[in-house]
Amino acid sequence: MSQIKEISDATFDQEISEGINLVDFNAGWCPPCRMMQPILNNLAVNSEFQKIGFKSVDVDHNPQVAQTLQIQGIPTFIITRDGQIVDRFTGFIPENQLALRLRKFN
Repeated sequence: MSQIKEISDATFDQEISEGINLVDFNAGWCPPCRMMQPILNNLAVNSEFQKIGFKSVDVDHNPQVAQTLQIQGIPTFIITRDGQIVDRFTGFIPENQLALRLRKFN
């Protein structure tokens, strides 16, 4: 079972306010977003990354936070630490490369 939490415009600030979080900005119609889902699911259940909160924002249903953060392409990923963005990248990323990025903050 996935440990990725769906968040919204209304809950975004609260959800990223503490700890390390990986937020995936995506849409159901986006092929690269769909390709990322099994990768994100694997990492979310990996014990190495248990301290990281995996979150997902559907930009079609939550345009406010996407606009505020100037999300122009999807999938876009942001990594936050205690509410502050510490990394940001866009597009498909292989699982081993994403794991390397997450290890910097774990």
